[in-house]
Amino acid sequence: MKVLMFGWEFPPHITGGLGTACYGLTKALSSLNVEMIFVVPRLFGDENAPFMRLRNASDIEIATDSEEQKLFWEKLQYIEVNSRLIPYLDPELYSKLFENTLLNTEEIKYRIFSKKFSFSGEYGPNLMEEVSRYAVIASAIALQNNFDVIHSHDWLTYPAGIAAKEVSGKPLVIHVHATEFDRSGENINQNVYDIERKGMLAADRIITVSNLTRRIVIEKYGISEDKVFTVYNGVQTGNFSEPDFTRGVSEKIVTFLGRITYQKGPDYFVEAANLVINKDPNVRFVMAGSGDMLTRMIKRVAKLGIADKFHFTGFLKGADVHRMFAISDVYVMPSVSEPFGISPLEAMTANVPVIISKQSGVSEILNHAIKIDFWDIDEMADSIYGLLHYEGLTTMFKKYGRSEVEQLKWDHAAFRVKEIYESLV
Repeated sequence: MKVLMFGWEFPPHITGGLGTACYGLTKALSSLNVEMIFVVPRLFGDENAPFMRLRNASDIEIATDSEEQKLFWEKLQYIEVNSRLIPYLDPELYSKLFENTLLNTEEIKYRIFSKKFSFSGEYGPNLMEEVSRYAVIASAIALQNNFDVIHSHDWLTYPAGIAAKEVSGKPLVIHVHATEFDRSGENINQNVYDIERKGMLAADRIITVSNLTRRIVIEKYGISEDKVFTVYNGVQTGNFSEPDFTRGVSEKIVTFLGRITYQKGPDYFVEAANLVINKDPNVRFVMAGSGDMLTRMIKRVAKLGIADKFHFTGFLKGADVHRMFAISDVYVMPSVSEPFGISPLEAMTANVPVIISKQSGVSEILNHAIKIDFWDIDEMADSIYGLLHYEGLTTMFKKYGRSEVEQLKWDHAAFRVKEIYESLV
């Protein structure tokens, strides 16, 4: 089985759980004799994935005069964006979307095609132009390689998957790690929604990371349930070790780790923190991450008068995440809408009891976690206080939580994904 796979990021250069999920899944698939070519917009040189072929889209040359490329050119839809779009935060998109237009002018063709295009590999102001060019690169890669199935991760790579399918005729699997409804609630960005829906309609199979996400795909995007399959994420275990440092404070530590955006519910965490601190001042709260709500959260913490007990670390990754979990007594994920949520599994691996919102996909499979409604700050505060002060409760969640999470392996996810591949070949 050979798979051509498209992603937008890969460890150690990540902005959230997407890159981590891609790494865990591909590594497990390789053990099932699945050969993969994994394409990203840009490789930085320190990626470590000997179990598959990593391809740098920035290294691919386009033969603009080839007959195959001309065929794809006739089908290409180009999206021109004039303002900033950050897909994993809060999309602000003002764009011109050229629907069903044959792009035959030399000026536009020159902007899209070049011998090589240097991708930034980031989520900056030229994002949608990079998405369009990435689709062109995908068509070239699809023409140059042999494979059985195409697999695209997240909406940024759906146009690439469609392009590869157009030129190769091979089946397309798209992986929905999040939807526009998760990122923006009901105030969706229509252009992003349209790209997501086109990917879903073009796909032969759709993989969702939870039943929560599956329902959104079926109900909000009008997709037939027959081609939508839930495959839960796993977690890397066995690589956590206690750091050789002390935390330097005597108080208990409660941690939020994730993007500081609407989707992740940071405002509810701050309000619950205030309730806990008013009852027990010997607690410190940490908000680790970055995002468009960061400034608002800092101002709110200052207004509540709890700044001396509340810390903002900025974005953490790699070893810093492990260190943060190592010094945490409780981990909270109060997401408003979370397709899955790998971070609670990572916390449980580090023997940290977790509190998660009922509005998360991971709540479908976890038994030894406290589950709350994201909006119920009183219940959130009571749960935090209970885990900090009742040792028996904490010991139980640590013991059984660690045992439970060790059963959630990427091997299980990979086996199911391979079955989906085989159903198409």
